[in-house]
Amino acid sequence: MKIALLGYGKMGKVIERIALERGHEIVLRKDEFNTYDGLSDANVAIDFSVPTAAVSNISACFNNNVPVVSGTTGWLEHFDEMVAFCNEKKGGFISSSNFSLGVNIFFGLNEYLAKIMAPFNSYNVTMEEIHHTQKLDAPSGTAISLAKGVIENSSNYANWTMDEPKGNEIHIEAKRIGEVPGTHTVNYNSVVDSIEIKHTAHNREGFALGAVIAAEWLAGKHGIYSMKDVLNLK
Repeated sequence: MKIALLGYGKMGKVIERIALERGHEIVLRKDEFNTYDGLSDANVAIDFSVPTAAVSNISACFNNNVPVVSGTTGWLEHFDEMVAFCNEKKGGFISSSNFSLGVNIFFGLNEYLAKIMAPFNSYNVTMEEIHHTQKLDAPSGTAISLAKGVIENSSNYANWTMDEPKGNEIHIEAKRIGEVPGTHTVNYNSVVDSIEIKHTAHNREGFALGAVIAAEWLAGKHGIYSMKDVLNLK
């Protein structure tokens, strides 16, 4: 399979290594200094760039009839626009805040726990995420996905905030420390006890492998999909 890498930072290089180990060919390594030359030769593209480049990268894929897997976060105010453009161009698209197999299982666990805890109003939900100091957006896209998972499966919450929570808001604390790949914790606290679920990434390998697996799955397909489709977790 021929892969275009859109974003060639630390994650892009790990994705490249894993893709090559799995027998694929890299036909474009796009960074801020080069063009999209070679994109049209790709069977699929993987976008791990920066928030300011994501929309341009994804749009270029749809314009070149190349399905795209995007793990860039911090640009999702344009998500509906990209979905509409994908449908218009009959493209293929997977966008995820996190491609790790473990994190996607964690998403399911978070949603299940939210359903169980919904009747128990004595518990208050808070979240914490920790990432490396080079991460540009806060809170992380994974933390936002976790908050949405709680909101969609409980009538007790309607929004999330990084400020002092008001009423039905989930407070998310974002920390930037050293080279931490990613740690996410969901807490249910009451006056008598606490329940905590936590995912800790040890390196970038899991994110990169999941992105390559998603690209392998998406190649040749049209439509809007998620990691639940890729991993058959629905």
